[in-house]
Amino acid sequence: MSKKKLQLPYGAVYFRKSNPPSEDWERDYQVAREDGINIFRHWFMWGAIETAPGEYDWSDYDRQMDLAAENNIQTIIAEFVASVPEWAVSRYAHGLTVDANGSKAVSMMGVSTSTGGFNHGGVLCLDCDEVREAAGAFLRALSARYKDHPAMLGYDVWNECNYSPTACYCEHTKAKFRRWLECKYGTLQQLGRAWHRYSYSAWDQVQPPVQIAPYPECIDWLKFKKENYYEQMQWRIDTIRSVDPDNLMTAHGVAGAMTHMAAGGADDWLAASKVDLYGFTWVQSRKGNEPWKQWHAVDLVRSASRGKPFWHAEMQGGPLWLQPQVIGRDKQDGRVTEPEDIRVWNMISLAGGARGLLNPRWRPLLDGPLFGAFGSYGLDGSRTARSQMGSSIAKWANEPEQEPLFRANPVKGEIGILVVPDAQEFDYLLRQSGGNIAFYGSSLLYSEAMWGAYRGFFDNNIQADWAHIDDLDKYEIVYFPYPIMFTSEQAKRLAAWVERGGTLISEGCPGYFGDRGRAGTMQPNHGLHRVFGARESEVEFMPDIGERISLQLDGLSVQGGGYLQAYELDGGTARGWYDDGRLAVVENRYSKGRTILIGTHPSIGYYRSGTENNRRLFADLFDWTGASRHVRTSNASIQVRLHEGAGTCYVWLVNPGRTAQETNVQLASGWGQMKPGKLLWGDAEVNINESGFSAVIPARDALIFEMETS
Repeated sequence: MSKKKLQLPYGAVYFRKSNPPSEDWERDYQVAREDGINIFRHWFMWGAIETAPGEYDWSDYDRQMDLAAENNIQTIIAEFVASVPEWAVSRYAHGLTVDANGSKAVSMMGVSTSTGGFNHGGVLCLDCDEVREAAGAFLRALSARYKDHPAMLGYDVWNECNYSPTACYCEHTKAKFRRWLECKYGTLQQLGRAWHRYSYSAWDQVQPPVQIAPYPECIDWLKFKKENYYEQMQWRIDTIRSVDPDNLMTAHGVAGAMTHMAAGGADDWLAASKVDLYGFTWVQSRKGNEPWKQWHAVDLVRSASRGKPFWHAEMQGGPLWLQPQVIGRDKQDGRVTEPEDIRVWNMISLAGGARGLLNPRWRPLLDGPLFGAFGSYGLDGSRTARSQMGSSIAKWANEPEQEPLFRANPVKGEIGILVVPDAQEFDYLLRQSGGNIAFYGSSLLYSEAMWGAYRGFFDNNIQADWAHIDDLDKYEIVYFPYPIMFTSEQAKRLAAWVERGGTLISEGCPGYFGDRGRAGTMQPNHGLHRVFGARESEVEFMPDIGERISLQLDGLSVQGGGYLQAYELDGGTARGWYDDGRLAVVENRYSKGRTILIGTHPSIGYYRSGTENNRRLFADLFDWTGASRHVRTSNASIQVRLHEGAGTCYVWLVNPGRTAQETNVQLASGWGQMKPGKLLWGDAEVNINESGFSAVIPARDALIFEMETS
């Protein structure tokens, strides 16, 4: 095999030990090669390979690698020390993971592969030195065996980066937590004061919290857990790198930072920072097939990758029938996948900047609860209309003439949605405490606010990036949907950014809770009343009736949500009022920058109700900033993205709907006088006009133009 750089990796996860049948392997690889598949990922499971201590059965995996080399297919090895050998469960019983209730883990069957050695919270804890040494020996043996294989491309070192909220409370992790606390606080007495536990006399009395509530000890526990699990990720990387310093290091998450960063550590920014190439799982039938949802995931991982290449590492290629997330949903909600679904889902990910596409199955599993799911090929490995659609995209994307297109990247968004992990942590702790899960509902207010803000801009064809607080200086304009908690240090950074000329639009209660989760006695907290030109006059925390909040902004009636904060002016200008007459919106100039403070959460209002006025609000707020949009369209159902390459730009027009749609497209003046040139994907007649150009985009399809100077 002559290994070459893949222009667009296109493939799937193929081998998971129990599937597919070995008698089909040679034929499957030949079909994959003929269909333009150029990459496979396989699960190399510790529990399926090290059959006895120090004894390895590599035969099935050797065959996968050799077949890949014979068929010019490159391989990503997904290491799976999370799948543990049965003998190790017995030998290292002292290293079993323990949940918050004190129950020890047991070896269970895997959901995505019908093999043992799995548990949602992990079976064995890598904080146990003996477990880590045994797992490390397997990783070193794995990388030594395959690092020079001609089919080898790289490793996937964490499948779907996140962890169980309930693990681990074993003695090894507790000891590590105490060391972490000693490093942070210095003395036991300082820890006791910080935690409001004033009578510790020895470090072994310190226990991780079982009660999850908005207290300093719980904030520390969440932060420690994330640092600890990502230290384990780094250990896996370092262990492999000690043997193989050259091959690609990858990982993929679940694009779950808006929902599971606090409880489950789904920190796409942190995960992406550790690898050469990052990716994400996104299955439309699990999440809902509304276009903004997939776009949000692609944009999230693009932002988190901070310029590194990223893949849609697990994209839906076939049906999903029985998982809890899909029960009761209509089959056209992505549940029964059609070829046209494959096409538009692929195009959304590529338009969003993904530079690799892999299905979670090449062909479906034959056993277990996920039988028949995800694969674009048939149960017997035969071609389907879905696989043929994927094949046509794979072959097109890897034509030599498409190389400039896939070397181009999406332009930066017109606005950033500010992501502060501390805010999600505190919302999670509030929701968990005292039975508040019923009070808050089934999802975090944080998630609803973040999603509602993204959708608000998306539905106006305004490209919003997910702007992590650490990346604040990359943006001139940010929208802060749910600013309920952040630290005094973060507040200083935010104020300094506005002072230098940044434009900040914030929803209500900014920094209401500060360091260690303590509410400020002056609101807005951290001295931010000077930045916003307003002080709190009243506040109401009643999210269960938040949909009753309504305000007027420049004559536009807007639905709020979540909390309500009313103001009195402190140098700012009144812009909007609640229906009962209290001041709701304040505009201010702070040194070289500007702010708008909206006392409730119109993002939550839009997420829940989707009202036209709330949609208009996001357009009006963007226009208030004075920034120009990258592109304007006459049809809001068409999504447009611009990619910038060497000396030119590309326009992607995506129609996720089931009927053809016409739109007019006008690029911002900053792009100069440009018109559509070569059509790289699709079939359309283009009409040039004074304001740009118009075209009809077929249903569940896209048009891609290389632009040229007019």
